[in-house]
Amino acid sequence: MLRGINKQIIFIDEEDNLKFLEVLNDCKKISGFQLYAYCLMGNHLHLLLKVEKEELEQIFKRIGARFVYWYNQKYERTGHMFQDRFKSEPINNESYFLTVLYYIHQNPIKAGVCREPEEYKWSSYKEYLRDKGIIDKEYVLAIFGENKEEALQNFIKLTKEIQ
Repeated sequence: MLRGINKQIIFIDEEDNLKFLEVLNDCKKISGFQLYAYCLMGNHLHLLLKVEKEELEQIFKRIGARFVYWYNQKYERTGHMFQDRFKSEPINNESYFLTVLYYIHQNPIKAGVCREPEEYKWSSYKEYLRDKGIIDKEYVLAIFGENKEEALQNFIKLTKEIQ
C-alpha cells in the first residue's frame, strides 16, 4: 500500500489513474513481478503482487520515481508524494491471499464510492471478467477451479454478504 503524503489526493483526475496504470505495467515488465490485484483510491493505492526478479523495495522505488516525476511535472510541484515508504505484509498461504484479494476489491465499497466491485473503474476486479488487462489472473482463477470467473464473482459477493 502507498498513501499520499499528509493523506493528500494522489489521483486527481482520470489521466492520473491511467498514467499510474501505465507506469505499473511498464515497471511490471522491467521488474518481472506478478500482479494479482490493484485498487487506486483517491489518496492511496493497494497492490497485491509477487516478487520474482527484483526485490520489493526496488519495485516500489521504480514505480514511485516514475509516477512522481510525471505527476510533479503535470502539477508543477516538487517534493515527495508518498507518506513514508510503502506498507506491505507477506502472504504465506492461500487463505490469506484470498482475504487480501477480497479486501482490495472491496475497498471502494467500504469507502462508499460504489455499491458493487464491478462499478469501480480503478480496480483490477473487472480484469478478472475479461480477456485483457495488466494483472496475472491465472493463479487466482486456478484457485476457483471450473467456471472460474463465475466462482470468483460468487466469492466476492458471498463474502460481502457474510460481513
